[in-house]
Amino acid sequence: MSQQARIDVISGVFGRPPRDLQFPKNSAGKQKVISEIFGSNVFGIKEMGERLPKPVFKTFCSQLKGGQTLDKITADAIAHAAKVWALDHNATHFTHWFQPQNDTTAEKHDSFLSLKTSSVGGLREVHALETFSGSELLQSEPDASSFPSGGMRTTFEARGYTVWDTKSPMFLQEGPHGTMILYIPSVFISYNGEALDEKSVLLRSSSVISKVALEILHMIEPADGEDHGLTFCLDVPRTKEIFTTLGTEQEYFLIDRGLYALRPDLKTCGRTLIGGLPARHQQLEDHYFGKIPTRVLAAMSEVELELAKLGVPIKTRHNEVAPCQFEAAPIFEEAMLAVDHNLLTMDIMHRVAHKYKLKCLFHEKPFKGVNGSGKHCNWSISTDLGDNLLSPSASPETNYRFLIFLVAVLKGVLDHGDLLRAGVASASNDHRLGAQEAPPGIISVFLGSELNEVLNAIEEGRPVNKTLAGTETTHMRIEGTTLDLKIATLPKLNRDMTDRNRTSPFAFTGNKFEFRAVGSKQSPSFPVTILNSAVASALLEIKEDLYKQMGSKTVATDEDMLTVIRKYISLTKNVRFEGDNYSEEWVQEAAKRGLPNIVKSPDAFKRILSPHNSEMLTRLGVFTQTELESRYHILAEKYTKEIIIEAQTLWGLLIQHVLPAAFSYRRELSESATNLKQLSLNAVPEVKWLEQLAPIATAIQESAKKLDTLLAEQQPIQEAEVAAEHACSKIAPAIEEARNLTDQLERIVADKYWPLPKYHEMFSTL
Repeated sequence: MSQQARIDVISGVFGRPPRDLQFPKNSAGKQKVISEIFGSNVFGIKEMGERLPKPVFKTFCSQLKGGQTLDKITADAIAHAAKVWALDHNATHFTHWFQPQNDTTAEKHDSFLSLKTSSVGGLREVHALETFSGSELLQSEPDASSFPSGGMRTTFEARGYTVWDTKSPMFLQEGPHGTMILYIPSVFISYNGEALDEKSVLLRSSSVISKVALEILHMIEPADGEDHGLTFCLDVPRTKEIFTTLGTEQEYFLIDRGLYALRPDLKTCGRTLIGGLPARHQQLEDHYFGKIPTRVLAAMSEVELELAKLGVPIKTRHNEVAPCQFEAAPIFEEAMLAVDHNLLTMDIMHRVAHKYKLKCLFHEKPFKGVNGSGKHCNWSISTDLGDNLLSPSASPETNYRFLIFLVAVLKGVLDHGDLLRAGVASASNDHRLGAQEAPPGIISVFLGSELNEVLNAIEEGRPVNKTLAGTETTHMRIEGTTLDLKIATLPKLNRDMTDRNRTSPFAFTGNKFEFRAVGSKQSPSFPVTILNSAVASALLEIKEDLYKQMGSKTVATDEDMLTVIRKYISLTKNVRFEGDNYSEEWVQEAAKRGLPNIVKSPDAFKRILSPHNSEMLTRLGVFTQTELESRYHILAEKYTKEIIIEAQTLWGLLIQHVLPAAFSYRRELSESATNLKQLSLNAVPEVKWLEQLAPIATAIQESAKKLDTLLAEQQPIQEAEVAAEHACSKIAPAIEEARNLTDQLERIVADKYWPLPKYHEMFSTL
């Protein structure tokens, strides 16, 4: 690898022809709008309703609502309809698509091809045909021993099962040469029924929170026709189903694929292990919401087209803060489907980027010194009637339904904030949390001044301070206020109820909570599972208190609810914080409040097995104790392996690329100085540069040796906790130490000797 390779790639970027993509057209020859394309590759409820016999479709709908299990006759009918639909779209294979515990998805393709033997003229003849049975639809058998299991499965215990998640529709994705593949979203379990995936526990947690939320709603809302004079109740049908909703803002980087291919650290680790910042990066604050580069915009458009076919509702695209960083945001959906769609989004981004000679980077911190990437999970609770239970309405201080669910979230975060921190912990996210506009390891909640005033007023039994809302009305107005811009041609601006606190890891943003600490490359399943569970546990406590307060009443009164709300406002004050989460003052204040500050992942992983967390998760039935212990070991081992891979990769870079570049440059300087001295000319500049170069090169040699020694010490450590601690406390700092030295060297070695693409080259070739 040499500087010439870098030059060739950069030169090639500007002579590369654009990719030609034709959007689908309708019968009139006009380009279809997104709504006409949306869901065209999805075997959803509408498609099933049109293709299935009415009794079969009715049975399936009943099964979806939990009314009955899926019988063989129904499964066979659905499988046949799905096969016919898939073959009509040129499908050749099907696959059970699942989410193992490694932040990726997995799939094993099986052909629709089958063989049938018949007798013709007394002779046996074999015919080929396409078949797809109900049993093939419902489950498949992948090799469970080859996926992370945390010790639940051994190499010789290979059997595992994927089972169709009936609430997530089947869909088609492109295969090779114009063919298609039928994808069946599935859960992944062991032979003994333990969850080996991310989705099983998410489904369990969703079921738990839905059940208790519905029970509370029926306690505080009268049944149809009843009138208990409740302030917030409307004359509407009674809620029958509650579900959590999710919108995942996905941040990512794009760089030229040619330059990516010249960076062994990016290819192996997903982040640069060496590399100094260029003179210009994000300090001018001109990239955020700036003009999207042409090649990137073309790729984004194709991504959105492919996702529209899959029914993924991408709404927003824009430049993010760091150079080469971007974001895509969807419309909210039911959480289980939103997770599937987020993983599909990442997959499509990755595949489409290749077509544009780009590389999509989902690592939380691929470039040191500029903003990292997150996956902001916008979470709420909704009903089958279309009500958002976290919508404050015009008068939040008298909307007791909203307040009950609000304090439940606060109580869940207060009690299990350390578990939420564990849910976002990873070796890669450690580089992001607490830096460059990413939230710190202290999990607190931001509500905004208006909602804080509402809660304070209720707790203190006084009227709300109306001046906070900027209005003279009787109630606090959730719509916020208006701003007069003093420009006649511009309308008055409607101001939101509260400003945004970008430093908060868990912020209320109008009618939802934004969990901002989630890492960009991780599946949102585990963090949302923990959030669902923590809030469900708090709702169970609130339900018990409501029961006691109600006595013999069938429906809670306003006073009953207000008493319980006031109690939980008081209990949860410590988790509410409205200030700068980055400040040192907050670190000190959080310690006084008893909020844990978990800086490193190995410490966070331990919280999964803490008695107060494990008891809650097992009591709710979201995890078994065995599954929790398994997950702890998987997370700890994954963390350790990632650090080891980084150390080994960096050692190779130092020995095979960095030091040879330094030696070559030193040889040139030495020869130049020798020649100058032989000619009786001044060689002081060369000598001084050599004197500056030599100690850094020597220090890098020592760093490489240190990494080698630490890796040798790591190898015999078997216990997951000890291994993770050693990797965290010994190897990770050594990696950073070597990087700092190498970045110094990069600044003084002549460019023609530096073999790796530099930051300024990767940042400026889109």
